Amino acid sequence: MVPMHELGIASSILESVQKEAVRHPGAHISKVGVKIGELAGVDRDALQFGFEVLVKDTELEPLALELELIPRVQRCSKCAYEFRMTDFDPRCPLCGDLATQCISGEELDIAYMEIDDS
Repeated sequence: MVPMHELGIASSILESVQKEAVRHPGAHISKVGVKIGELAGVDRDALQFGFEVLVKDTELEPLALELELIPRVQRCSKCAYEFRMTDFDPRCPLCGDLATQCISGEELDIAYMEIDDS
């Protein structure tokens, strides 16, 4: 069973694909790429499965979903060093300051669509 959250996301992705397909009559969208931040709270496997279920036996089949995991990156407010946060420790590894800000890892965006004009 697919969690409702991931099924809703898959449905939103497909709506975007369908809107793009209308802009390109006669073309077929073969792949959609989605960036998912590790803090986005999305189960990648559930999203992939839900997407495949929604595409099956539709005019969009065989549309492929490519997921790219975006790591959590912090920026130090003191020295501007950017680093990948590990072990839930926001401390800057360069200067030791705790005042860091999340600058990456919360994404949930469609990055691209591949369109075949055949």
